[in-house]
Amino acid sequence: MTTDRDARYRDVMRQVQAHNWREADARGRELNIADPTFAPGWLLASVIAQHLHDHERALQLAERAVAVAPDDASVLLRQAQCLDGLRRRPEALSAAAEAERASGDNPRALAAIGLFYSAADEHFLALATYDRACRQAPDNTQLLFSRAVVRRTVGQVEEAEADYDRVLELDPKYYESYANRSNLRTQTPDRNHVNLLEQLLEHGGADANGEVQLRYALAKEYADLGRHAESWMNLERGARLRRGQLAYDINTDLNTVDWLIETYPAGPLRAAEGAPADAPIFIVGLPRAGSTLVERILSSHSQLHAAGELRHFTLAITAAARLKSGLEDPPLRQIIALSAQHDFASLGREYLARCRPVAGDTPRFIDKMPVNYLHCGLIRRALPNARIVHVARQPLAACYAMYKMLFRDGYPFSYDLDEMAQYYIAYRRLMDHWHSTMPGVIHELSYERLVADQPGETRRLLAFCGLEWEDACLDFHLNPAASTTASAHQVRQPIYQSAVNEWRNYATQLAGLRARLEAAGIAV
Repeated sequence: MTTDRDARYRDVMRQVQAHNWREADARGRELNIADPTFAPGWLLASVIAQHLHDHERALQLAERAVAVAPDDASVLLRQAQCLDGLRRRPEALSAAAEAERASGDNPRALAAIGLFYSAADEHFLALATYDRACRQAPDNTQLLFSRAVVRRTVGQVEEAEADYDRVLELDPKYYESYANRSNLRTQTPDRNHVNLLEQLLEHGGADANGEVQLRYALAKEYADLGRHAESWMNLERGARLRRGQLAYDINTDLNTVDWLIETYPAGPLRAAEGAPADAPIFIVGLPRAGSTLVERILSSHSQLHAAGELRHFTLAITAAARLKSGLEDPPLRQIIALSAQHDFASLGREYLARCRPVAGDTPRFIDKMPVNYLHCGLIRRALPNARIVHVARQPLAACYAMYKMLFRDGYPFSYDLDEMAQYYIAYRRLMDHWHSTMPGVIHELSYERLVADQPGETRRLLAFCGLEWEDACLDFHLNPAASTTASAHQVRQPIYQSAVNEWRNYATQLAGLRARLEAAGIAV
């Protein structure tokens, strides 16, 4: 029989599903007043409060749920998520461990906890949790897939491939596993999946998403085998399909560059006061340009911790714009315009506070978010002693590296060569602007020069960052730390030359892109 409480709960859920967060919050309060012993009500209210950016209240509501249901794994996990949202990482991990203990052998609960650990960059804890879940549900494809992702992250390539094999044995239509498996290692004539992938495409049955995954998998494997015409054909078809799935307007990115140059026409007029000195090192540029390699070299130094690709600087800017404008979702142009009016020292401190849970125990940390190249002018103002390293590749090498990559999120310009050219030209224009308005502030690091002379370029890099030489930086491939990027396998090997000229195998196909770049004055 339906109770009044159940009806109220469903009503709140309807508001949540409609994204009517304020109304959901009001009705959630009524639900919790009507029945304060109903843990799911407090749990849902906590989720709503977090969507409204009220993180303190979200934690308070989660703690009410814990008081009602102290042995419920989902409630304890919500508490962990709220603590993490407040940057209270040690307490968050403790709450997640409590959730794990309370979960018993429930694979679904363990999967949720494993996902939390992964998002918190606690990949070895995630792996142990997924191992436990997979022992309880050895044929659960989602669990096996999630464990494969973590295994790849921590360098267990063979084990990851075994998980993907098992996923596809259980469900041949789990298409993302094909592309992930192909990217795990270099395929060889004796060990590849080309025939299987071709058969899957020939027989049909895959939807558009599935075909995209299969095309990118085939493009990767054919490239490894030196069959470049077949690789490009599959890559082109896959990219065209992927682009058709995206609602993207290149003009937004082009306008962003215009707005940034307009907002920051010259270098900083004054230094921010009060922002801690030189803790962060920002590695910026385009994706697939070598930033993971540079991060790996730097993080092999005893004084540095790799914090990963952090969204924290963008989040700090957006939060400040939200506060200044009074709008829940201020438009991008307004966010950029308001950024020049921020209290720069306060912005720097806010960024560092956001980073504290993931900054590690070393004196300094690395933020490897590539698109922070958009924020160089503001980074200089908010954190005047932070180091900014721009990693760049030869233009056609950079563009091909992006074009051949099926990104899980972001970089929608990378699936069309015409849009790629427009984006690349705008990116170079902005970087030239930062260099001209802030001379000497950004260390320009060429991927090609780094590959040709790792010792010399590493010495210059460390000197720029104010670090003493350490031999471990030359042996970056021995660094056991996890890597979440597409380069996770490559960075566990010594530097190799083959990627430098890989684009030349497709010089004919890239001729139009080359002409666009040269017409814009970019030396190719």
